[in-house]
Amino acid sequence: MKKIMYLFILTLIWIGAERSVQAHCQVPCGIYDDHARVVSMLEDAATTEKALLEMEKLAGRKDLQSQNQMVRWIVNKEKHAENIISTISSYFLTQRVKESQKDYSERLIKHHKVVTGAMKVKQSTDMKDVEALKKSIEALRVYYPEHKH
Repeated sequence: MKKIMYLFILTLIWIGAERSVQAHCQVPCGIYDDHARVVSMLEDAATTEKALLEMEKLAGRKDLQSQNQMVRWIVNKEKHAENIISTISSYFLTQRVKESQKDYSERLIKHHKVVTGAMKVKQSTDMKDVEALKKSIEALRVYYPEHKH
């Protein structure tokens, strides 16, 4: 039990040390690709799904290597859910969702749903939460279509 608690504490320390906001400049530079950010969030959501699948495989194993891998998958699930929260909070809500937009309230609700969905994925091991998160991210595609260059 002490080993598990020790690994848990180390994980929390590592998560705190690894956390950084990946936002782009908050000036109208015109470089950032909104569609690519949505695709990136979908990749993060897919990573949380993979983490849950791997965690299910490791559940109940008591050997140290399995416990180590379990912690690593938990950390990855947390990190990628946090990436989604940061992308919505630090980029979309600060730069792309604007009060002047006709559908401002609708956009706020949809972006908020992604943030709360990512939070639920961090807090749970229910695949339904991952599916809901992916669906909420997909709902943003209408606002950020792919541009052909």
